[in-house]
This record gives sequence, structure tokens and C-alpha cells, in this order.
Amino acid sequence: MALLTSSDRSQTDQKTETNQVIAEYRSNNLRKVLTIGGLVLAAFVAFVVATVVGPIHLSPMEMLRGIFLPGQVDETTRTVLWNLRLPASVMAVLIGAALALSGAHMQTILDNPLAEPFTLGISAAAAFGGAASIVLGWTVLGNPQFNLAAVAWLSALVAVAIVAGAAVWRGASAESMILLGIALVFLFQALLSLMQYSASTEALQQIVFWTMGSLQRANWVSNLIIAATLLIAVPFTVFNAWKLTALRLGDERAAALGINVQRLRVSTLVVASLLAASAVAFAGIIGFIGLVGPHVARLLVGEDQRFFAPASMAAGAMLLAGAHAVSITIIPGVAVPIGIITALVGVPFFVLLIFTKRRIKC
Repeated sequence: MALLTSSDRSQTDQKTETNQVIAEYRSNNLRKVLTIGGLVLAAFVAFVVATVVGPIHLSPMEMLRGIFLPGQVDETTRTVLWNLRLPASVMAVLIGAALALSGAHMQTILDNPLAEPFTLGISAAAAFGGAASIVLGWTVLGNPQFNLAAVAWLSALVAVAIVAGAAVWRGASAESMILLGIALVFLFQALLSLMQYSASTEALQQIVFWTMGSLQRANWVSNLIIAATLLIAVPFTVFNAWKLTALRLGDERAAALGINVQRLRVSTLVVASLLAASAVAFAGIIGFIGLVGPHVARLLVGEDQRFFAPASMAAGAMLLAGAHAVSITIIPGVAVPIGIITALVGVPFFVLLIFTKRRIKC
């Protein structure tokens, strides 16, 4: 009887301990969900601020009426809102989310906290393509704006194809991908410098402004294309969330769990590159969002991709929407290239993250 009582007590203790672990797990997950909700709210606030500020100031109520009840605002307000403010603000949110998700994937598959969408030469290739369309007149589409974006996008995909092909040939190791990416960065930067050297004064101004990053060419068609890339990337991320989380444990452990590491790494590279290429094609080179956004998410919710990926997207959207608001207000009447703002703000912010980094339990 005493033995049965002792056994019963042991089973009761085990059940109590199991219930405590489950309760702690659920509480931890709830905290992460609430954190993501807070980041989404912050991104929405940044979006509202980026929409209402500018040479023609709009109140938040005017913005809401202009969006949901356009008949109740005057023609000037409606034109400013729908043709100028909303396209740029929406693009800031979309590109911020795209770059941050791309950076999160790059850091995961390369197992490198310093990886970002442009580590593998994607931005340098896109910049070269855009410059070539301006200087050499490379033409894919009849519309000049969309032609520049298309040539830049195709150039970025060439770099992706080189890295992905070499990765498959060499076994898709993170080291070989990084080394090849660095080589491509220098190659395309040299070709970009050659384009700048041979460009006319007017063409050189266009190249410099484009490579600094800008949302001033935003329109609803470009926003729709960027949103379409996100609609491809998000389901891919959801479907492969546990595989990407397992990949953080190392290639050998991931393979032991039945994951095809090479296929996962290459497919994730293609999706991340598609996001980065689309962002660069329409907005030029915008640095630090793909680097800082995932670090903010990792600091808040850990490495579990179920929470890490959406938190990265929300953080990226918040950061770029906020940077856009700063870029159109820092000098009245002038839109400072947003790449300058993200670099000036991103460097000290990233340094602060490094020195305040703490381990988060996943």
C-alpha cells in the first residue's frame, strides 16, 4: 500500500510538473503574440504619421475620412492623400516588411547575425541593372519607370541564380554562399562604378538619387507587385516555420530530423532574394532595415520562426514607415533620400542593440 501511495505521489508530481511546463509554454507564447501585436500597432502609428505629415499637413481624422469617406473631403485633400501620401506610406510598410522578412531568412539560412538581404550581392546587382537601364538604355518595358524597375529586378535575379546554382553545385553550405556573395558584391559594385564613370551629368544624378533609396516614385501598381511577392513569401514561411527553426540548431541536427537542408536553404534563398529584389527595384537601395528589423524581433520573441518572422515584418514596417516620416519632414519641402535616413538612424540603433543584447528564451 505504501508503495502504491509513493507511486501515486510520483505520478501526481509528474502531472503537476507537466502542467506547469505547459502553462509556462502557453504563457510564453501569449507574451510573444502580444509583443507582435504591439509591433503591428507601432507600425500602424508610424504609417499614420508618415501619411499625415508633409508640406500640406493632414490631421488623422482627415486621413480617415479621405480613405473611408472620400466624398466628405475636398478635391485637394483627396488628390494629395491618394496620389502622393498613401502610395508612399503603403510602400514604406510593404518594403519594410519585405526587407525585414528577407533579412530574417538570410540570417537563418546563413547562420550569420550580420547577414541581410544585400549580403549576397542582390542590391549591388539591382543597382547595376538600374544604372545600365539609365546609361545604356537597356529596355524591357515601354514605361521608363517600370523599365528601370524591371531591369534592376532581372539583374538581381541573375545574382540570385549564380548564388543558388553554385550553392547546389557545392552542397549549399552557408560558407560557400557567403563567400560567393561577397565576390558578387565587389563585381557589381565595380560595374556600377563603371556606369557612373561613363554616365552623363543628368544620368549620373539619376543613378545617385536612385541608389540612395527613395519612395517618391511610389504608385499603386508598384505596391501591388510588392504585395504579391509578400503573398508568395508569407505562406512559404508559415509552411516551413518549424524547418527553419530546426535549421538554427545546425545542419546535422536538422538533417537528423528529416529535413532536406540543401533544398530548404536554396528555396529560402530564392524567396528572400525575390523580396529583396522587388524592394530594390522600386525603391532603390535602403540599408539596415533587413539587418535591424530581425534583430529587434529576435530580441523580443526569440528564434522560433512562428513568432520571429511576423515580428521581423512588423519591426521592419515600423522602422521604414518611421524613417519615411522623418525623410519628408527633416527639411521642409524636400524629401531626403530614405536610404540616408535609415543609415543615420540605423547605425546608432544597431550599436545600441549590440550593447544591450540579452538572451531570450524561445
